Amino acid sequence: MSTPPVSTPKIRIRGLHKAFGSKIVLDGVDLDVETGTSMVIIGGSGSGKSVLLRCILGLIEPDAGTIEIDGENLLTASRSRQDALRRQIGMLFQNAALFDSMSVGENVAFGIRAKHSDRNGPPPSRAQALQMAGDLLKQVGLDPSVGDLSPSELSGGMQKRVGLARAIAGNPNIMFFDEPTTGLDPIMGAVIDGLIVDCVQKLGSTAIAITHDMASAQRIGNRAAMLYHGRLIWQGEASELMHSGNAMVDQFTHGRREGPITMELRK
Repeated sequence: MSTPPVSTPKIRIRGLHKAFGSKIVLDGVDLDVETGTSMVIIGGSGSGKSVLLRCILGLIEPDAGTIEIDGENLLTASRSRQDALRRQIGMLFQNAALFDSMSVGENVAFGIRAKHSDRNGPPPSRAQALQMAGDLLKQVGLDPSVGDLSPSELSGGMQKRVGLARAIAGNPNIMFFDEPTTGLDPIMGAVIDGLIVDCVQKLGSTAIAITHDMASAQRIGNRAAMLYHGRLIWQGEASELMHSGNAMVDQFTHGRREGPITMELRK
């Protein structure tokens, strides 16, 4: 009987290291994210979650290790190939990161035109991109008329929705979410999580989300992992987060003061 072929993970990370001076942030991270999986990464402040995403995005250069997308190592690929691989990624930043100098519609249209920059043929015109932006705003539950407003006129929840609309512009097949429910009340947090799940499923995307919110983690993810002192100390089903059997994960997810995780003094 022949052995079935092993599928290549959409994202594969091996031996990833990153330090800032004497501070080790990533200490040999190994992670596979299969195609179509929604992976949630939890961990305390300073555990390396955001640095991990920024290394994949190319915003930070790791000290060692490999980062592969579809089996191709980002860190050794040509610059043009790196750019092409990373253009597969849509990103929802923690605070939406909207451009204050642009209207809401122009923010979303910016994402549309940026994603078309490497394709054959001219990018959509400004008018076409704004029309497409209106359709994307509808997908995240906003009336297209919101496109005429400035980001400062929106609530935190509405800004998150606009950030999500911009993130899904260009139909990315990889999506990153950086603390998507930070600053939101529990009901709006659940709304944003529902929109994220709907968008990821509609696009068939592979997703990585980082969060401190355990309810959000279980709503968004079907797989989960925990970073502690720059290492992944646990991986499993997101549904097992609250009863993982790992003492550190259990302490973190239940917010217990007593346990193997202790607060460290800042130097």
